[in-house]
Amino acid sequence: MSGRTLRTATELAVAGLLTPEAAAEAVRVAARFRVAVTPAVAALIDRGDPDDPIARQYLPAAAELDSVAEERGDPIGDDAFSPLKGLVHRYPDRVLLKPILVCPVYCRFCFRREAVGDAGATLTQAEIDAALAYVAARPEIREVIVTGGDPLMLGPARLSRLIAAVAALGHVEVVRVHTRVPVADPARVTAPLVRALRPPPGLAVWVAVHVNHPRELSPQAAAALARLAESGLPLLAQTVLLKGVNDSAEVLEALFRALIRHRVKPYYLHHPDLARGTAHFRPTLAEGRALMRALRGRLSGIALPTYVLDIPGGAGKVPVGPEYWDAAAGEVADPGGGRHDYPPR
Repeated sequence: MSGRTLRTATELAVAGLLTPEAAAEAVRVAARFRVAVTPAVAALIDRGDPDDPIARQYLPAAAELDSVAEERGDPIGDDAFSPLKGLVHRYPDRVLLKPILVCPVYCRFCFRREAVGDAGATLTQAEIDAALAYVAARPEIREVIVTGGDPLMLGPARLSRLIAAVAALGHVEVVRVHTRVPVADPARVTAPLVRALRPPPGLAVWVAVHVNHPRELSPQAAAALARLAESGLPLLAQTVLLKGVNDSAEVLEALFRALIRHRVKPYYLHHPDLARGTAHFRPTLAEGRALMRALRGRLSGIALPTYVLDIPGGAGKVPVGPEYWDAAAGEVADPGGGRHDYPPR
């Protein structure tokens, strides 16, 4: 996709993505939170639809300047579990490594929205070495989750060196790479980048792609996912449940069906985190649970993600989907809501 990434309210208005009134509001938003819309994303936006679900995810809006009391700058508590710059160790067997805080686009609901966008925060080689030394000293760590920012913004050479360095630790079994690039900037998924992700013997590399709406799976995105899948990389999808974007069973069903057609397993459906200025995106937990219940009888298991919530403050991620077993009554519910006796053992 030709063109350049749009980074200011003026550029978005010139491209026909914001009205003059919305652009004036976007100037205030951009003074606080980063803005970036790639040509690939801009091409997906329906300029004639004021409620376009793609635009809602990426274009700055005045509602972002309104915060509610429960919102936080670090909603999932990364800082409290960060022993070193760029490293988060919340669970015993895995760590997050954030080598870069730059993204191809900046989602308006991002839980790291107050940290991302700083190119100067990219880890130096010495800082990466320190993070890996931390992992090397803890053989109980089996998985390194490379996130950010977007690690595919590192480029093939740096990414290849990083994966090789993790593999050399010996006790790490899995690297998981979290990315928006195949959707937001699919041309970046080149043959050299795919080769950089291929693991050396003894290490598994999984790629988790962030995608929220079926229209994001453009022909270009589909081709990028195919390049990854055909190289042998297992693919997962992470989706955030967002008001006005995908908060209907029909949209989620279309998205999850499309993902498995592209050989991507829907992994998590995230309830939105309590990031500042994102209340307009958050449905209630009851609404999310009702959507998951509606999908249970319509989609096969390979197309159903787990509905999860990151407990504010860093207590961890837990499933919050509907429950089907009533221990007190000795009954189990079917997908349609019927209840049936079942022996407790």
